[in-house]
Amino acid sequence: MDYIVLDMEWNQPWPGSPSAKKVLPVQIRGEIIQIGAVRVTEDQLVADEFQVLIQPKVYRHLNRRVSKLTGIKEARLREEGIPFPEAIAKFRQWCGEDIIFLTWGFDDISILRENLRLFRLEEGWTERWFNAQMIFNAQTDGSSSQKALKTAMEMFEIEPSRPAHDALGDAYHTALICAMLDLRKGVESYGQALKSHDNGFHGAELPGCIARKVFYDYADKRVALAAMSGEENLCPTCGRQMLSSRWFAQPGHRYMDLATCPEHGKFLIRIRLSQQPDGLTRVSRLTYEATSEAAAAYARRAEKADPEEQRGTVRRRRRRAASREIREGQGAVTEKKEEAE
Repeated sequence: MDYIVLDMEWNQPWPGSPSAKKVLPVQIRGEIIQIGAVRVTEDQLVADEFQVLIQPKVYRHLNRRVSKLTGIKEARLREEGIPFPEAIAKFRQWCGEDIIFLTWGFDDISILRENLRLFRLEEGWTERWFNAQMIFNAQTDGSSSQKALKTAMEMFEIEPSRPAHDALGDAYHTALICAMLDLRKGVESYGQALKSHDNGFHGAELPGCIARKVFYDYADKRVALAAMSGEENLCPTCGRQMLSSRWFAQPGHRYMDLATCPEHGKFLIRIRLSQQPDGLTRVSRLTYEATSEAAAAYARRAEKADPEEQRGTVRRRRRRAASREIREGQGAVTEKKEEAE
């Protein structure tokens, strides 16, 4: 049995571009353009490596930020990249049969599965997978926060020898970390490590957090946000359902909203969405005091809301009011007609 330490880079369309408006048969958060992997043997020795560049089919033009971060250029993808199905076939052949995947974070494996579904490729071979971050936390400081790869390398005194934000470079550095962990024990106790992580929320908390909870098994983002605004939007003091305000998106699949309890006032709600192994959506929810640093961040974000968006909200409210007046007017006419009859 081998451990396959996997890292990937993926492209995303520029917001508002024609590519961003494409309707796909399967929703994806990004199209994979590079796969890097390093084998760690059962004896925890860092062994052979795999790397492949992939020609994008859906988002053909590289997002400028992706290109700047990874150093990958469109010309290189055209010259060296191969189609995704061919790349996956080569990767699976290199991996072998008796393997366990390790990634640094939750995103890589879910992005891989999304791309496999897009190309109608089998994904069952990705089932044996673990987030090495959770094993690292459990066997070092016991924290529940996600650590950057650079931070973990510093804790283990590993000097970087490969480029960052390169799939093979990051996979190699992750493999060096994994080789210093007790992987067998980490896999066996992974459930407890994951539970500790869920209870501690995905990421660092801002000051003023007064409640936290993890929710599971939502169909998608829309359903999850609706639940967080509705039946699960409960006051941390009295348990009554609060009134939602407006969700503002933040980096890392995070959202924040200012909710109001009729009796106990306002609370800042901050959530993070992540994909479960079965493809459903998990929500990690934090509740903050209205006077907290997090609530101040919400106020600043609300002030920076797009003026056109604000005008659109006003227009929608006016249209609703006009429609209501028309309905009321029609109702009055009907009542008069009934009285006349």
